[in-house]
Amino acid sequence: MAYTEHNNALTRFWFKIVLWREKHIKERSFLILLALVVGILGGLAAQLLKFLIHLISHSLTGSVVVTTANWLYLALPMAGIILTVLFVRYVVKDNISHGVTRVLYAISQRKSRLKKHNMYASLVASSITIGFGGSVGAEGPIVFTGSAIGSNLGQAFRLSPKILMILVGCGAAAGIAGIFRAPIAGMLFTLEVLMIDLTGTTIMPLLLSSIAGATVAYVMEGYSAEFFFVQSEPFFTRKIPYTILLGIFTGFVSLYFTLVMTRMEDLFGKINRRWLKVLAGGTILALLIFLFPPLFGEGYGAINNLLDGNPASIVDGTFFYVDRNDAWFIALFITLVILMKAFATSATNGAGGVGGTFAPSLFVGAMSGFLFAYCMNQFWPETGISDKNFALLGMAGVMSGVMHAPLMAIFLTAEMTGGYDLFLPLLIVSTLAYMTVRIFQPYSIYSMRLARKGELFTHEKDKAVLSLLKVDNVIEHDFKTVSPDMNLKEVVDIIATSRRNLFPVVDQSGCFKGVVLLDDIRNIMFRPDLYKKMHVRRFMSTPPARIDINTPMEEVMKIFDDTHAWNLPVVDGDRYIGFVSKSKIFSSYRALLRHYTDD
Repeated sequence: MAYTEHNNALTRFWFKIVLWREKHIKERSFLILLALVVGILGGLAAQLLKFLIHLISHSLTGSVVVTTANWLYLALPMAGIILTVLFVRYVVKDNISHGVTRVLYAISQRKSRLKKHNMYASLVASSITIGFGGSVGAEGPIVFTGSAIGSNLGQAFRLSPKILMILVGCGAAAGIAGIFRAPIAGMLFTLEVLMIDLTGTTIMPLLLSSIAGATVAYVMEGYSAEFFFVQSEPFFTRKIPYTILLGIFTGFVSLYFTLVMTRMEDLFGKINRRWLKVLAGGTILALLIFLFPPLFGEGYGAINNLLDGNPASIVDGTFFYVDRNDAWFIALFITLVILMKAFATSATNGAGGVGGTFAPSLFVGAMSGFLFAYCMNQFWPETGISDKNFALLGMAGVMSGVMHAPLMAIFLTAEMTGGYDLFLPLLIVSTLAYMTVRIFQPYSIYSMRLARKGELFTHEKDKAVLSLLKVDNVIEHDFKTVSPDMNLKEVVDIIATSRRNLFPVVDQSGCFKGVVLLDDIRNIMFRPDLYKKMHVRRFMSTPPARIDINTPMEEVMKIFDDTHAWNLPVVDGDRYIGFVSKSKIFSSYRALLRHYTDD
């Protein structure tokens, strides 16, 4: 009883604070303050996630030796996935996979009210998954966590849906900035990946959150870059042709990575039994990590070794341990690691693990860039390409291609490594990789899932607003129906009480059969001698098209354009629902556009 009274007192006190804010502080002014708070909380969440992952990983693998195969790798990944599945199923009781896609969907549908458990669920689940060796990244979960923090903080102050959407983006930006110490990349992530428009309303909150998240990281970790990189070899303009080739190469690597991830996701989606997924995915992951130890966890250690000019360490702990100076074995091993990373990542998520594809794309990119330079130097030593430089460039190339975010890839790579002197080749590789993959795949790995369902939000205003409209929101139900067996007299009586000139024909089971148009019967409706002789089935007509209730609005507008109709019936299968008109769609579109573009 005392606890209930105490809880009610706190609720009343908070309600007074909310009312005071609404009375004295404008919503957009308050947004600036909340963006700063969200940035700090997002940065702290990123630090906590990194700490938990490293703590678990080092505790489990501290005794691992690098001179022989480690059988422990066969058990740890499966154990991590089982623990994650149990946590999600019995504690969270909600699907928290594909965090970035879920945030993108929330923003695209203006449903920015994320659940409270999302502020901790992905953080805990991903730390278990990655700490035990799951071949995924922490960036997707921290984006989901940061976005949930922004959403719930905004909800607590009863802010409007539009402001909530901005706070969701602020949380995502803070998470990325905090985990990589990359404030510019954090803001660009929200613009290119989450597709939040850069306007006068959004720019300052996103910047503040990114800066706050990165500042927290600098205070707690110091000012060193995420990856250790010292540019010992300068980049010369005569190497530009090789960077062009690298950009195209990483574009195709990005395409391969995306296609494998998509196919594997579809394959796991066909498995209906939860524990069969765990067994299949866990087994694939454990075998791949046992054969290729660099696939364990995020793989940042392997990236650091490449950037540090120590490629031989890539074979440490492998079952195929041979002479570390065998150049061709190292090249073959790295090639297999690149090819298998997509399978390891998709197996981790498919089995029930929680993690993102951010780190895997960085890992594959570094390996691809290094392999490109390594092979070029073996075949044509006179080229003199820097392995380290091209490993860094490859990170930007694959990230740009996988996420369709060339600007974010450029700045994130530069901020993570301190490789600002390579800005020109970063621009070349990132842009060409993006252009290459766009020829074959118009969507990023995150937006592809939404594009399949017609729920993708874009920067194009027309498509963006249309994606927010749903058929069931514009259906008109004030059409009086007639049945196929009605005679002309009964139809005339219905016409006399209707304000419409169109009448859907529906049978006794509710199935749509056609329409009766007033213009089509005008010449006979004043002939009493035909009242008992003529029946609806004789003078009804077929509309030029039908609209299924689940049809995306963009496709609905295409049907209207193709048929030149102004009214079309809406059905669910064969069952009549109502009518949708061009005028109602245009009216709803204009209202939503005004709200959407209001800065």
